[in-house]
Amino acid sequence: MPFSAKFSARLTVYLIAAAVLLAGDSPSTTLAEGKQHQADAPSARWESTIQKFEQQDEANPPKKNHVLFVGSSSIRMWKLDQSFPDLQPINRGFGGSEIADSIHFADRIILKHEPRVVVLYAGDNDLAKGKTPERVTSDFRQFVATIHKSQPNTKIVFIAIKPSIARWKLIDEVRAANSAVAEICSKNESLEFVDIDRPMLGDDGKPRPELFLKDGLHMTKAGYEIWSDLVRPHIVQRN
Repeated sequence: MPFSAKFSARLTVYLIAAAVLLAGDSPSTTLAEGKQHQADAPSARWESTIQKFEQQDEANPPKKNHVLFVGSSSIRMWKLDQSFPDLQPINRGFGGSEIADSIHFADRIILKHEPRVVVLYAGDNDLAKGKTPERVTSDFRQFVATIHKSQPNTKIVFIAIKPSIARWKLIDEVRAANSAVAEICSKNESLEFVDIDRPMLGDDGKPRPELFLKDGLHMTKAGYEIWSDLVRPHIVQRN
């Protein structure tokens, strides 16, 4: 890509990210905004999935003070027990979900487990369904507020929205949202941002095909290996 084109693309991302950050005035949204976000989310479609999680919890209650992963299908399909066998992570991913869905069901699938770390991957479906980077960032703020309202010491780790083959046309919006969330995380010691963008790109600057399944969206074992290596330093317990 010519230098001028690269510069133009980067400038576009920076300008969008700046607008996203200016749209929010604090690490959390107001209560009224939070209620509106939940009202906008068609969360009822996940009720059967959430009930299955609750049945699993009743049959085999997870230990508290562990690491909990939540978010969309990239979390649901992650074989966490193989990536982090030493951490006994809890997987509460449900495919197709957006940030607002994790907010809506937080009491039932996150907070009751009292995790020491919550790893969130979401925002991918949000953008694909037409939400703006500003909305993704606002929803992230509300997610943080929801967790920290009752568990202020819980660390929240946000995995950057991935660059995928199937959604490459949204890359400017993806990077704008990532940039804004990363900025929020940089100002709060209890928030951490995991940048998986560059490691998933080839020499041509495009997503590496070997990291994706045939749908160009979900990841292969090689993709998850990259994520595991990048996420691990953020979730291991430091003495």
